[in-house]
Amino acid sequence: MKPSGLILVSPVGDIADDISGAVADKVAEVFKTEVRITPLLPDIAFAYDADRNQYWSTRVLEELEKNAPEHCLKVVAITKKDLFIPILTHVYGEAQLGGKTAVVSTCRLNTGLDTIDMADFMDRIAKEAIHELGHAFDLRHCEDPLCIMHYCRTMADVDRKLNQFCRYCGILLSDSIKALEK
Repeated sequence: MKPSGLILVSPVGDIADDISGAVADKVAEVFKTEVRITPLLPDIAFAYDADRNQYWSTRVLEELEKNAPEHCLKVVAITKKDLFIPILTHVYGEAQLGGKTAVVSTCRLNTGLDTIDMADFMDRIAKEAIHELGHAFDLRHCEDPLCIMHYCRTMADVDRKLNQFCRYCGILLSDSIKALEK
């Protein structure tokens, strides 16, 4: 079955409805496609690494792919758990480059906020979800610090970038989507 343009936002665990909704709305706006909120994993305990006290995001992607409906184009999961890949101390998210799944964590996205400003917090989560979905559409990191595909080392980097693709990444995204429609 050829996938539709549908993107799923998949909350894992006790992600608040307003967070899932804000991410879904922003993803629909940026990717100009239908977005639904559909939980696919009840938890990510299977990805827990006791030595690091974190969750291995690559394992989450693998399990998410097994549970992703055939009819959807992409899936982005949202978790509160602290994610890592072995070569980094933590990640805000990860995606299968050119694949179907992505995951983002809210765990470290409230860093640097004096008080929890929900609008700023949800903006950060949406940016990271869009960024990881960009990777799922085969986009690499961009040198433009304002582009959503810019690699972020700090919260200041996340806050600086916009909720949109630069012209170059937008063209690459459009090409990737056209290739999927064939």
